[in-house]
Amino acid sequence: MTNLLSGKKKPADFIDSVTRRSTVLRTGDKKGGLEFLISFFSAIRPARGKRDPVKNLQMLLRQMDQHPILLSNLHNALISQLIQTDLTSALTESGIPLGNGFWQEFSGRLRHKLIPALQNENDFLYIISRIFYRSDDYLWVETIPHDQWKQFFESIGLAFTVDDKHILVQLMQSLKILSIQVASLGLEKEVRKHLDSQDIRDNPFLDQTVMVRKLEKSFIAEDADTLNSVSEQLYALSRRCIDSIEYIRRNHSGNGTSIHQTYILLILSNKLGRIELITDILDGNSQFDSDNFISFFKMLVRNENTKNSIREFLSQSLGYVAYQIAEHKGSKGSHYITVNNKEYRKMMWSAMKGGSITAFITIFKNLLSKIELPLFWHGFAYSMNYSVGFLLIDATGGTLATKQPAFTASAVASSLDTKGNTYKPNLYNLAITVARVSRSQIASFTGNLLLVFPGAFLLAWLYDLVTGTKILEGDQAMAMLESQHPWHSLSLLYACNTGVFLFLSGIIAGYVQNKILYGRIGERLKYHPWWPPGVSHEKRFRLVKFMEMNAGAVIGNISLGFMLGMSSIVSKILGFPFDIRHITISAGNVSVALYGLGIRSVPTAYLVSVFLGVLAIGFLNFLVSFSLAFVVAVKSRGIQLRDYPEFLGILGRYFLKKPLDFIRPRRQLSETD
Repeated sequence: MTNLLSGKKKPADFIDSVTRRSTVLRTGDKKGGLEFLISFFSAIRPARGKRDPVKNLQMLLRQMDQHPILLSNLHNALISQLIQTDLTSALTESGIPLGNGFWQEFSGRLRHKLIPALQNENDFLYIISRIFYRSDDYLWVETIPHDQWKQFFESIGLAFTVDDKHILVQLMQSLKILSIQVASLGLEKEVRKHLDSQDIRDNPFLDQTVMVRKLEKSFIAEDADTLNSVSEQLYALSRRCIDSIEYIRRNHSGNGTSIHQTYILLILSNKLGRIELITDILDGNSQFDSDNFISFFKMLVRNENTKNSIREFLSQSLGYVAYQIAEHKGSKGSHYITVNNKEYRKMMWSAMKGGSITAFITIFKNLLSKIELPLFWHGFAYSMNYSVGFLLIDATGGTLATKQPAFTASAVASSLDTKGNTYKPNLYNLAITVARVSRSQIASFTGNLLLVFPGAFLLAWLYDLVTGTKILEGDQAMAMLESQHPWHSLSLLYACNTGVFLFLSGIIAGYVQNKILYGRIGERLKYHPWWPPGVSHEKRFRLVKFMEMNAGAVIGNISLGFMLGMSSIVSKILGFPFDIRHITISAGNVSVALYGLGIRSVPTAYLVSVFLGVLAIGFLNFLVSFSLAFVVAVKSRGIQLRDYPEFLGILGRYFLKKPLDFIRPRRQLSETD
């Protein structure tokens, strides 16, 4: 039987070899059952000539209907593995980071990536690793639709009729282990002090252990009525625990979070999910949540394939920290999205204020370049100039167009966020949001450029009028124009560098704001002993409140200023081409250079190319910054963009129907709109 069921056989040969024989696998034949399962799932695995796993599984389902012996063998093969292996580790450990801490788990995965850990052949996880032996098997398992897996498991009848005593005892043992672990984690300071009720007598993480003990007693006594009643109470307590976790997460915007807290909540969520799954099997009724079972099956395969993946671990563990940072930016991003004409005009005016300040930044930067300073101090002076300018833009309510994408990307991604919901997002509304972001970005670019070009030119003329010298002239002015030219220089590549820096400054701003909230820095500063005796409590609280509300933005602006200011200095130190190009600063530099040369002395075609280059710099600033921020926001929410392939079609049709919506808001909206 084993030779006939070798995994190396083609699917057609495998099915033919099973259907031609009248032999049915015995449930006690563990080796034969494993070989059968390897061959069966190999017939589903995409390969040359059978690339679509969905069609492969459909074909096998049809064969199972036509040939009952195939179904009988599959059922017995699965039972043979379940009754002769230890299920405890699969239920209590697989897919759940160990409770020994983030760094310990990280270092453990690193060690096992170099030298994989030994597996016990009697462990059910060993069976999973043998069947799904390729490192990318989880991809095709997850590609197959949920409903199709449901049909598969229902046809076997396994998930709904677990009645083997050996399996049930292991399930009960796993439930007890999980219950104790949940209680221990629920009493951690990182969890307990953030609960809605901090009364230890009303702690659902503790209460569920009592209910598990009652469930065990009724299980041993085989009291079906009590078993069902206690199972319902345990499930309700499990829901309360999950609600408590969600309460902590919802309050991250006000309380902040940390990697350690995120790690604990992640473990708790996973363990509570297992408790619900096991309770659903043990409760004795005929109803079963197949969705949980299928999710558990997919998780087992994914975890065995990625159990030593550091990337997977970091993505999972840091997801909610990234989510909080993205949420901080997303809440601010809504201020950068215009809905109506009033908001559009306000955005334009705000961008014009930002553009006027940027004109001064450009002039000061060019003047600083004339001062003879050591290389480092030149970079420091440039950085301070940028930082102070960006802070002034924020303080005056101005807008810098290129800083918007890092915030608006999170706002766009939030419209795809369906956490806690069962419905799909409204993709047409998402297309409208994209249109609003587009016109808001155009408004801010336009407002910036309307003031930067003439503002820098006017300031250069005033400087010439007062001092009798031009800021730039001759070869220096021509070199400045050349450095903005789209194909005579690396300006477009440098524009991408700026997009990365804009994205990083947004991440830094969100991270700092989160740490201030979580560390309760404001409350600690209110009562710090270094306050002078003459400072009143009201003034002290106002200063602390200002710090709480604005510290993230201040640090983000300063970090952006230093990243932009030091880039060319780093290039000179290391000896390779590396610089930045920012649309508003580049526009100001072009104005200063044109004043020094005289507009009439520059060929028209060359001048048009430079202007187009400045616009291309702005586009790349936006594209890179928005893309990176959007990817982080989407990943942190656990959103799979491949789940919404129809969105591009919806967006395209909306653009063709109402292209002006992407440029400016309509004066009047119909009731439908």
